[in-house]
Amino acid sequence: MRDRTAWTWHIGAGVVILVLLGLHMAIMHLDASLGIASPAGAKPVDWASVVERMKGLFFTVTYVILLGAALYHGFYGLRNILMELNPGAGLRKTINVGLTVVGLALFAFGTWAALAAPGVATTAGG
Repeated sequence: MRDRTAWTWHIGAGVVILVLLGLHMAIMHLDASLGIASPAGAKPVDWASVVERMKGLFFTVTYVILLGAALYHGFYGLRNILMELNPGAGLRKTINVGLTVVGLALFAFGTWAALAAPGVATTAGG
């Protein structure tokens, strides 16, 4: 039951990644066609556009969700690959704990960066 739940979350994370990366592609690479999140007709990578996106709650939330989904999807996939090598019980526990700790640390750091970005954008000049 536990493996099925983790696998379901893995597939769900993949769907979230697909949707949010599709949105990223539309915003960053179809700007000429769609003009999404490009204030005053600026290119998506221009500093003014970056600052506007960082100020918005929508982008901050989607960055954190994408980060969580990508970390879970990637680390769960890596865990499954490592478990196929049939490690001993002690190494299994080390792999599980190690990947969990590293994943949570990366999520905490990435979330901090996403939350700090609006403040940095307003104080940094372009």
